[in-house]
This record gives sequence, C-alpha cells and structure tokens, in this order.
Amino acid sequence: MNIENYVKRFNYEGDIAPTLDVLTHLQETHLLNVPFENLDIHYKTPILLDLDRIYRKIVERRRGGFCYELNGLFYRLLRAIGFEAKMISARVYSDKKEDFGAEYDHLAIIVTIDEIEYLVDVGFGEFAFRPLKFEMNKVQSDSRGDFIFENHENGYIKVSKITGETKSAEYIFTKQERSFQEFGGMCHYQQTSPDSHFTQKKLITRPTPKGRITLSGTILKITEDGVTMKEQTFDETEFGMYLREWFDMDESSL
Repeated sequence: MNIENYVKRFNYEGDIAPTLDVLTHLQETHLLNVPFENLDIHYKTPILLDLDRIYRKIVERRRGGFCYELNGLFYRLLRAIGFEAKMISARVYSDKKEDFGAEYDHLAIIVTIDEIEYLVDVGFGEFAFRPLKFEMNKVQSDSRGDFIFENHENGYIKVSKITGETKSAEYIFTKQERSFQEFGGMCHYQQTSPDSHFTQKKLITRPTPKGRITLSGTILKITEDGVTMKEQTFDETEFGMYLREWFDMDESSL
C-alpha cells in the first residue's frame, strides 16, 4: 500500500493520522473522486478479491469499483494509516423483493476511535458522506440525508435513511469481523448471476457536492439538490464518449 499515491488518487490533502477528522475527510473525498462502477462485469473482466490487483485498478488505472473493491481497498488504507478497523458483512434491502439480501451481499467497515465505533462506507452509492457513530435510535444528520441505527431481528442492526416522513432501510449487519476472502462467493455471484442487479446493465456513478452524475445503461442523469438537471438517452456506441466526458475515463482502461 503506497499511502501517498492512493490519497493522491482521490485528491486528498491534509494530515495522515488515525483521527476522526482525518477519517471524515478521507471518506468524503474518496466518495467524490472514486466512482462506484460495475464496468468490468460488462467488459468480461473477472473481479477477484486480490487487494494488490484492486490497488492497481483503482489507483494506477484510475478506475472505480463496487463494494468489495472500494471498501476492501479503503479498509487496507485505513489500517496502513493506523486506524483500528474491521470489515463486516451487510445484507442490502431490495425494494423489488421487499427483503434483505444474503450474507456477504455487501462489505462495509467499522472503525473504532477512542473506544467509539463508526460505520464507514465508500462503496454503497448514495449513502452518508461522514462516518456514522453507533448510537441506537438516534437520528444523525449528514450532508446526504438523515440516518438512524435500530435493532433488527436475529441480532442484526439496521441502518436506514430518513427523507421527510419516509424511513427507508439501507442494509442490516452485525459487528462480527470478517476476512476479505469470506466475500468471495457473493463477489462471484454478483458478477455472474442473471439475478444480480450488477449484471443487468452498465453502471458508473459518483456524487458531486450537491448531487450525482450517473451513467446507467444508455442514460445519463445529473441531479442537484434533489432535482434532475439533465437526463439524456444515448446510443450504446456512444458510451465511451460519455465515459470520457463525465468520468475522465477511457474505455482502453477497462
């Protein structure tokens, strides 16, 4: 892990120390500069749980990734800096199925600072910009919305996002530490199963300070302050052009 090269990849400037302020700044700048994307799946490049390979992809080739890659590598960075961190398994809520996914559906991180635990996640699309402190049944305000932890059945903890009068479950998890390789089966499933939403269409997305830019299939969507500023359909052959324009990424890097 070359810490200097990694933080330079996502335009981080500031101290490198295991403090809450540093963790908060690292998380926000990572989210703003490293996209969530599933393009390897659609360009027939296997995604392997090999952190050296993932480092080369994200840092040297300036790519993004999905949760196992983004949070897996970010976890390694945090440990290299000196944070007390562990990987955990989460089960993501599906509106379509009206249920939570299987174990290892998502990889997230718990960081402990001064004996206080925080949920950290740079691989879940539209989620909190700041580490979420583990305080049950208490609403925490973040620049991306309000979040709350609540007890769920069978010993799970549920994290939900609150928008107005609506509370939407994001995922459930336990605090049990997991090894990176334990996510191997679900990582394979997510990139090969016709039932996985990652195999349905190309996706690359990143937040902006006030909204989000997304290429989903053949649709470009730009939002700001909750309002759709632009939504445009394009031809599949133009995907590379839009990739370069909005994500500074060339198809030759895929």
